[in-house]
Amino acid sequence: MTDLDLLHFEQLKKDVQAQYLKEHTPSHDDISKWKGIDIIYFQEDLRKKAKGNISEKSFYTYFKNSPVTKLPRIDMLNLLSIYAGYASWYEFKKQHLFAGELLTDDEDIEGDELKELEKTISASLDLPKNEILPKKLDFKTAENTDLQKSNTENQTVNKNSELPQNSNSEISKPKKNFFKKNAWAIITSILIITTGLLGFKDVIFSKTYKYCFTDADRGASVINTLEIKVIKENESPILYKIKPGECFYYSTKDKILKMQISSPFYEYLQVSRSLENAPDEETIELKPDDYKMAAYYFSIKDANGDPEELKRKRNQLESLISNSAIIYQIYDSNIYGIERLDKQKYITLVTTPTTSLKNLSVIEMKKDNNGKIISIKFKIATTDEKNK
Repeated sequence: MTDLDLLHFEQLKKDVQAQYLKEHTPSHDDISKWKGIDIIYFQEDLRKKAKGNISEKSFYTYFKNSPVTKLPRIDMLNLLSIYAGYASWYEFKKQHLFAGELLTDDEDIEGDELKELEKTISASLDLPKNEILPKKLDFKTAENTDLQKSNTENQTVNKNSELPQNSNSEISKPKKNFFKKNAWAIITSILIITTGLLGFKDVIFSKTYKYCFTDADRGASVINTLEIKVIKENESPILYKIKPGECFYYSTKDKILKMQISSPFYEYLQVSRSLENAPDEETIELKPDDYKMAAYYFSIKDANGDPEELKRKRNQLESLISNSAIIYQIYDSNIYGIERLDKQKYITLVTTPTTSLKNLSVIEMKKDNNGKIISIKFKIATTDEKNK
């Protein structure tokens, strides 16, 4: 990578911005000031025209900072170049050469890197000739010297009789200490086993219980992540998060189990169980909050561009959400972590046909005594997160 490559990337960002502004009107003309819904619309246009996608994290890394100090991967450079109207990143640079700049067809490997690669290959090819051959010669020379000993006098070894005596004397010493060494090994093993039993007694003597959860009205698995707090006397609650369709496994040697179960779409439930005669497996029914579930359903419902269906979707959300509702969109980016939306901006977001709405997930939803939604906290996951 050269400084010229970084300058070319800044040029490419300008071209990408200009390409988007031809057909769209974001909140700011400057791409570095885009956020929230602007980024979602840009990702949608990128998927449509270049058949690819960049994550929200990559957008903040490379478009929010200017100038950048490092280049994106070549696949992202090619994707952005195609979106801007070029065949590839190489083609873009070729049409934006600086004074005195030269491009080669094989520019992925720099000249210095080629030299280093050649040295490595040459060195690996020379190793058998320089190192292995001398070892073979030395071995043959020693073998020939032994073969020359054809006289019976040369073959007689006077010290052979002394070797067994020395060996016997050396072997006798380990035999004397054999039992002492084994005694210490046995004692050490006993101590290790005892320590292990004391340290893991809770695990050894505990029992594992399995709890699965179903929708009380539909008889199917719950559709939202559950938060389970296990309450233990004189201890802080322990929080567990259970994904949709998964069961909760809990190991304990206690006689009583207390759990608090909550979810954005289900009513709060507190469970208390005596474990002395409790079954190993149990299914717990959760009562759905139909009002919250309806708000979620209409948020992600695909209207397929039908004007009447979009109008119906807006009307439903208007009636479900309070005019003073507090709505937050959560991001994973370190630069921009959270954005507040008003009711109308949220409805506009979820009634604009984009594939991103398939990845919308509700983190928290609250309603008042009249049933109106007064608080929504949601997130639109990236493609990378969905594949995990």
